[in-house]
Amino acid sequence: MRYAIVILSTVLAGFAGFGAASCGTQEGAQVAGPTPTAPGSAGSQPVETVDPDEPTETAGGEDILTLEVWYTKGESLYLSHVGVPSTQRVGVAAVEWLLRGPAEQGVETAIPAGTRLLGLNIEDGIATIDLTSEFEEGGGSLSMTMRLAQVVFTLTQFPTVDGVRFRLDGREIDVFSGEGIVLDHPVTRSDYEELVPVIVVEAPQPGAVSSPVTVSGTANVFEANVTVVILDADGNELARTFTTATCGTGCRGDFSVDVEYEVDNPQRGTIVVQDDDAAGTGTPPHQVHIPVLLQP
Repeated sequence: MRYAIVILSTVLAGFAGFGAASCGTQEGAQVAGPTPTAPGSAGSQPVETVDPDEPTETAGGEDILTLEVWYTKGESLYLSHVGVPSTQRVGVAAVEWLLRGPAEQGVETAIPAGTRLLGLNIEDGIATIDLTSEFEEGGGSLSMTMRLAQVVFTLTQFPTVDGVRFRLDGREIDVFSGEGIVLDHPVTRSDYEELVPVIVVEAPQPGAVSSPVTVSGTANVFEANVTVVILDADGNELARTFTTATCGTGCRGDFSVDVEYEVDNPQRGTIVVQDDDAAGTGTPPHQVHIPVLLQP
């Protein structure tokens, strides 16, 4: 199963994510064979190396692609999105942004510093990625599994990639690290299902929204019950609605609901997606916060 859009558990300060940021390519990175295809990226063109810490300025109305970059938070995967000028090297762009590490507070990566991308080849639905040996440094089963999952989820966002094979310094590997993780087959998202957060919000992404706003995603929650709340900048509730996922309590299902709200002027707000407080603690056990700009 693919999880398409953003997982956010904290509000991004200052809505810095609203401005598009572009993705650089490290020296020596190569693509052999077909490159992944991002949705809506037909006719995209190569771009120059840019600094991801600086806002993107595009000339001539160049399209911006939104790419998934999967980091970690606690013992779960964490999905960020980056805006990248249209490029035919979307797989390289996504991986190299991943290797830079997260900028958000509280978000981490299991990929060791200094890991570099040496090559990426896509053929018959399988991405073969070649990383430097730093990728294998460190220890611990969770850390090793997390870093593999980060790469797999980042690459399988593209419809041309179903599974991933790993190489280190050009050498094919069947067993990864001293933890003895077997990689003698292309690994997929299903190999790391247990690392996916309970609630995944596919839409909307952080940014401007208007009423009614469609909130959709997947969830594995008690009795499949999903609640959506819209808050203004002061935390006041503007709207609340309920829906059910197509599966729940031990299985992951899809959900989608339109939520209406009223504001007089554009203002910052938050969309909160949560499950039921089945334990009666006063706080739902799982919440996702999405910073938005509420348009009238």
